[in-house]
Amino acid sequence: MAIESYRGMTPKIADNVFVHASATIIGDVEIDAAASVWPGVVIRGDVNSIRIGARSNVQDGTILHVTHPGGHSPAGAALSVGRDVTIGHAVILHGCRIHDECLVGMGSLVMDNAVLEPRVLLGAGSLVPEGRVLAGGWLYLGRPARQVRRLTEEELTYFAYQAANYARLAAEYRAAQSQ
Repeated sequence: MAIESYRGMTPKIADNVFVHASATIIGDVEIDAAASVWPGVVIRGDVNSIRIGARSNVQDGTILHVTHPGGHSPAGAALSVGRDVTIGHAVILHGCRIHDECLVGMGSLVMDNAVLEPRVLLGAGSLVPEGRVLAGGWLYLGRPARQVRRLTEEELTYFAYQAANYARLAAEYRAAQSQ
């Protein structure tokens, strides 16, 4: 794995986080306990901060990046991912905020200053435009993402199940690495 400092900022990764050997993590990045970062992921906190909450998983081929502070955006756009979030394969998250217990489907794109409130299910291949806020407890699909329907109780419980499942899988991978 490539964990690199940039401008004096070194990623801070909790001891029990699984980071695959092919992942790259740069700069102002913090990853909390029992999270996982899978093959081919790039997390580049070079010009703003990235925070990933406990038990969240960032799946294969995903890119996480940010926007620098400047004239067009004085604060820029940091990126935050809450607890128990599943980020599917080949997702791009750019300077957005993903609250707790969300699932971002494979191949989705979430742009600067967009917000997924807690317990959003964003279907595969969806696009969340800059600045858009998705209300919690709903399924969103499409390009651009549109609100489709309220989530069922079964779907709402799936967020915690999926995060726990990935935390278990990550623990197995960490154990195999130490042998």
